[in-house]
Amino acid sequence: MTTHQPKRPATRGHGGSSHRSADESQTSSDPTQFWQDRYGQSDRIWSGKPNAIVEEIASRLPAGRALDLGCGEGGDAVWLATRGWQVAGVDISEIAIGRARAAALEAGVAARTQFIAADLTTFEFGRPFDLVMSSFFHSPVALERTEILRRSAETVAPGGHFLLLTHAAFPPWATSPDRETHRLLSPAEDLAALDLAPDSWHVDVAETRPRMATGPDGSEAEIDDGVLLLTRR
Repeated sequence: MTTHQPKRPATRGHGGSSHRSADESQTSSDPTQFWQDRYGQSDRIWSGKPNAIVEEIASRLPAGRALDLGCGEGGDAVWLATRGWQVAGVDISEIAIGRARAAALEAGVAARTQFIAADLTTFEFGRPFDLVMSSFFHSPVALERTEILRRSAETVAPGGHFLLLTHAAFPPWATSPDRETHRLLSPAEDLAALDLAPDSWHVDVAETRPRMATGPDGSEAEIDDGVLLLTRR
């Protein structure tokens, strides 16, 4: 706009958070430039490993077509491709997309992946997908998170799945500005915000799960992740 998750920083994914003050939204950095700069700060931001919950859930699903929103450097998308999925990954950062393509090539799954540098606010999702997923789709700069998720959910094919993994609580090392300007939603609140037609969707999972995470100073703490898994009828 993006394990075992302790290897990743506290905010991953680039869909943007719509839970911000009006004043801050007006003064936020350009999302594309922000994430280009973010990825340009080092040779690698994420571990390259798939999210543990993605592994758990997708391992139970038959391989098909998948869409990874805010795919970052491609860890989840590449893993899905190694499991036989055809995967489209979209991220706002061209740097991240370049790394994702290189990861797919290294893993021998370039033919089963398509990585696209685009702003999901205006991106046209196209064909139906058997799995649409988003892992930690949060951002320090404002994008229309809920609207992006709602539009992407509409691309799920009948019998397909929508998987949303989120930060459900701030870690102890989160700064005061983060806590003051961001509101992290529970899975139930995300479901309500998406406002999907209830007769078109079955809620398979809507819960929080604890995990251990490592902060910038190396300290560890248990934090809560949100898991929302829906099946389209």
